[in-house]
Amino acid sequence: MFDAPIIFYMLNIRGGILLWKILTTLMEPEREETILRFRRGSKRRKPRNHTQIPSTSSNDSALVVPTLPQEVITAILVRLPVKYLLQFKCVSKHWYALISSNHFVKTHLSFSANDFTRRKLLLETEKRRLIKRSHRHCSVSSLFYESVTEAFDLDYPINDPKRVVAIEGSVDGLICYSIGYDLVLWNPSTRKFKQLPDLMLMPQQTYNYRFNYGFGYDEALDDYKVLAIFDENCKCHVNAYNLKIKIYNLKSDSWRTLDDIQSEMIYYGSGKLLNGKLHWVTTVVYGGWGVMSIDLVDEKCRKVEQPCYGVENYFLTLGVLGSDLSVLCSHKRTDVWVMKEYGVKESWTKLYTIECPYRVLSPPLCTSFEGEILHVFALTLTICNPEDGLMRYPEVTNIDVYVDTDAELYIESLVCPVLQNEPMTQH
Repeated sequence: MFDAPIIFYMLNIRGGILLWKILTTLMEPEREETILRFRRGSKRRKPRNHTQIPSTSSNDSALVVPTLPQEVITAILVRLPVKYLLQFKCVSKHWYALISSNHFVKTHLSFSANDFTRRKLLLETEKRRLIKRSHRHCSVSSLFYESVTEAFDLDYPINDPKRVVAIEGSVDGLICYSIGYDLVLWNPSTRKFKQLPDLMLMPQQTYNYRFNYGFGYDEALDDYKVLAIFDENCKCHVNAYNLKIKIYNLKSDSWRTLDDIQSEMIYYGSGKLLNGKLHWVTTVVYGGWGVMSIDLVDEKCRKVEQPCYGVENYFLTLGVLGSDLSVLCSHKRTDVWVMKEYGVKESWTKLYTIECPYRVLSPPLCTSFEGEILHVFALTLTICNPEDGLMRYPEVTNIDVYVDTDAELYIESLVCPVLQNEPMTQH
């Protein structure tokens, strides 16, 4: 049994490198022996109980490393980044089954969700003169705490230069994106993906519809769902809108129609997931701005009470900051509001005001340990200190000239978008 200090060291993130070196050293003699036995045609020998590792000091004798208990191995593995776990799947059939198991995936997800270093930011960038859009991702912790951050290209598994790619949402490390009128669920960390079945049975008529999507997780059914909201008539007049909502369930791999829908309403953008509900900014006929939610468990539509903005002729943008619903109220300036207690109108709190023109600020994306808040402001990444209103601009390499305000967060995970009875799709 290892000493406690060694175990604790192996439990941190850098311990993954140590574990990998130990395993490589442990397996190296057996690998060479296996190759020799294969060449000689000899029978397989029984596994040894321990392996001797050469001493790092001439004064020390050979170090004997016993086999770690299974619970210690599992406790180490669930704390490691995905890139190490994908390599460790090759260690043995037992490790492959362990890392692929549903319980391990969920336990690892809980660690990743609480690890600030495993949060990534999805960015849509463009070069105005070339009218060329692309998507990249970068580390959130690097934006806050490092002098320079590198952005990496997103290599979509299904892509077409002639069709527009849009990020519709991210849950548990899965990204839902649309390419034209097709939808894809994709885990960038494992590179597994799934193209969803056609939303409409009449593909030729699909191109007349205007879609708004939402992607979320149904905790009661342990299932991922995609909502598609579209206008059946697709006319330009507001009072002609006749909304339909269809829901996709990953487990059943099928679409169905939702009956509980309020017509005569326009939904804007992609749904924002919070507390098992998808939220949209809406407008109704002669009724002004509103916020609607759709519960992924009971699949009911409900109105979300808004704060008193105190201004007229404003524009709303919806977001999620940590565990709070957030709203941007843009007029001559932009006010940032958050709902401290979900569902309680009186809990709406104005965090700060940014003097900026109409619709050039993204919703707050995430918060640092010191309380700084990340935005996209005036087509560039910005970190705002709500205490004094000061802004700083992190340096990001490998990025185009402009950053769109439609940024999205995701975390590293092992969650697989492919059903167990389906062939594995991997880019």
